[in-house]
Amino acid sequence: MLRFIKNFSKRILGALFKKRENIKLGFYGPPNSGKTSLANRICKDWTGEEIGTVSKIPHETRHVQFKEKVEIKYKGKTLVFKLVDTPGIATKIDYEEFLTLGIKKGDAKKRAKEATQGIIESIQWLDDMNAVVVVLDATENPYSQVNITIIGNLVARKIPVLIAANKVDLKKAEVKKVEAAFPEYDVVGISAKEGTNMEEFYESLFKLAKKI
Repeated sequence: MLRFIKNFSKRILGALFKKRENIKLGFYGPPNSGKTSLANRICKDWTGEEIGTVSKIPHETRHVQFKEKVEIKYKGKTLVFKLVDTPGIATKIDYEEFLTLGIKKGDAKKRAKEATQGIIESIQWLDDMNAVVVVLDATENPYSQVNITIIGNLVARKIPVLIAANKVDLKKAEVKKVEAAFPEYDVVGISAKEGTNMEEFYESLFKLAKKI
């Protein structure tokens, strides 16, 4: 009986350890908030490779892309993540928006269709996430319908959340406004582009892992 209890405890601890060592971490947020930039920064820091292409044009990422087994170390501890970079969430996508950016009509319609499908794919992937980093543009209004919708979906699924208030390198950035909008979550101000406050981000990421 004692041997059974020991073996059972070992299996339970082993399962917990395995889960913590292969964390599916999703990057969610509105278009152009810097999700791919942050995922790229993390991948370059720990693997030397990027995960995707960055563009100033909205919805550059229109399909879920991921990077397996990214080992991140912080203060002597190591966690292994599967990073999942998702298309930007939007309540409405109009192909005419792309026309104003110099994209031809046919390509604009195709891009809008792919972006819409990408949003559906992003929501579907939520069911596989162990934790999520919500990436917000700290120069924009955090009380938008899109941000509230994203957070609402995460709350409904009881997924642990870390909010990255990105683009602190810009003068208009207001991290405190993001903190005020979502006081129940940890918010860390970063610049994925410049690599600002990434040490603080990694510390917050390890805290997030403990909530899984």
